[in-house]
Parts: sequence; C-alpha cells; structure tokens
Amino acid sequence: MATTIWELFGYRATDSTEAAREAASEERCPFLGSKCIKTLRDGSISGVCSIKPARSRAVICCPIRLYADDYRILRDISIDAFGAEYPLEAGPAAAAKARHTGLKTVAVFGKKWGGELRVPKKDGSGFYWMDWILALLDEQGRLAEFVAVEVQSIDTTGRYGEGRDALRSPQRRIVPTTAGFNWENVNKRILPQLIYKGQLLQRERFCKKGLYFVCPQPVYENILNRIGGEAALPEFANLQPASISFYVYDHDLEDVKDGVPVSLRLAGKRHTIIESLQRAFNSVTLTNPDVYRDAILEGLGLDRTPSSYLNP
Repeated sequence: MATTIWELFGYRATDSTEAAREAASEERCPFLGSKCIKTLRDGSISGVCSIKPARSRAVICCPIRLYADDYRILRDISIDAFGAEYPLEAGPAAAAKARHTGLKTVAVFGKKWGGELRVPKKDGSGFYWMDWILALLDEQGRLAEFVAVEVQSIDTTGRYGEGRDALRSPQRRIVPTTAGFNWENVNKRILPQLIYKGQLLQRERFCKKGLYFVCPQPVYENILNRIGGEAALPEFANLQPASISFYVYDHDLEDVKDGVPVSLRLAGKRHTIIESLQRAFNSVTLTNPDVYRDAILEGLGLDRTPSSYLNP
C-alpha cells in the first residue's frame, strides 16, 4: 500500500512555512509544547503525526496528535460526563483550587498533568494504567465522581524514515513510503483491554459514567467493521457505571491554514455499555466454507473444479 506522510511535527507535509520548518528542525511537537517523544527502532525521533494512503484520507498514527487544541478531548469529555464546563486542574493541586475558589473543579491525572494513576493487579505483580482520570471535586475539594479515558491511535507497519528525512530537507519533499497500519492490533489488543478495564470500572462506587475511548475516525470504523456495525452497539442515552463512550476525532479539513496545525473535529460519539461491546467482540463472523481448500488449490496452480482435487 503506497502511503505518504501527511503531518510531520504537527504540520501538514504541504505546509512550507517557517513555523513548519522550525518544528521539523527542532524536532518539536506543538501539541506537547516540547520535543517529540515518539522514536523509531534506531532511536531517532519520529515526528510523524499522520499518514495518508494513496486513495483515502489521512490516518492519525500518534496518540499525542489527539491532544491538539490544548487537550480539547479532555474538555469535551468533562462536559459530557459532568454536565458543565468545570475548570480542569492538574490532579495534586485540584483539591486546594476547589477549596480556594469555592467552585467545582475537575482533577486531571495523566501525562503532563497530575501523572498517570496506577492500580495494582489482583495478584499484586505489576499495575494497570489508565491514560487519563477525570475526577470531579465538589466546592470543598471532596471527590464526587470520576471517569476514565483511554486514548488510542493506530500502530504502523513498514517504514517511513526516508519520507521523514525528505520532509526535513531544505526542499521539504514528499516521497512515497512503505508504511501501513496494523489494523489487526485493534482486534487483538485494544478491544480486549477496553472490555477488561470497563469491567473493572463497573466495580467502582465513584465511577458513575464508566469509560471513555478516544480514537481517530478510521480506527472507530475498523472497530465497527470487526464487531458487525453500529447495530451491535445499541445507544444508551443515560450514562452509567457500565458505560463505554466512543469519542471519535478527525482532522478538520474546513479549517486548514498554513503555519498552524490542523484542528481536530469531533466526528462522532456513541454511548453504549461494556456488555454490548463484549458480546459483539465475541460473536465471530465466519468466512465462507472451504476457504482453506481454495487457497491450497490456488497455491498448487489448480482450479476449483472437482476433477482437480480428491473429495474427502
């Protein structure tokens, strides 16, 4: 699959402004406000935010890219979960802030904020991690409720090093890469993790709205394809401890300007429950009969007529 880099260090590959060139030269991530933390196997800085297949739209392949617009995703989820736009505050300072201002405040635990919270495993060996915890505190700084947030983009396959280097050259050239997307990882790793973490959260007395899952639109579409479409995820308007809420983002192509990163748009959201996701994930849609036989015959250079093979 032919692909090209669509965004490098936060800026479109076609953006040749000084801002885009400086970000590439300094290896700076505009969404973190610091050096890019994504590395390749050789230890070099990646800088790649999204990759575009030849015949479809760009796919966000770095989760940090989803923190654009000053962590808009956290504000969107906080409003949805808690019903109002309360101030967000890094976890350790949130209780004092609420008491000082006399206002409800959302304590944020995650990278670059209050630090990720770890939960010990049942057997005591190791920990579980949530990308984000948003905890609503009352006017006295006491815990009222919380929600958990998982953020996922998509892992890549193949190589894009030459494409990255070409974009960092003075000519800022766009060249083809062999990079692709590891869609199967969504099925094998992401969905089982969501189901398990959602089940854990159902046991929490203060987790009244469940789990939020943030991902790019193509990842969500792949999940739907795997589980049999949106019909497999019935909508539940009222959030509950068993809820899982999909928050789907994509590039806002109507707000594209040179010299600034492309904003994100909320492409869709869906509130369902963990039980529905688990049921859909466990429902296997089988292929047609004899697909292995047909593959063997093709490998042997034989046609599919009965005379070309022995029936059992």
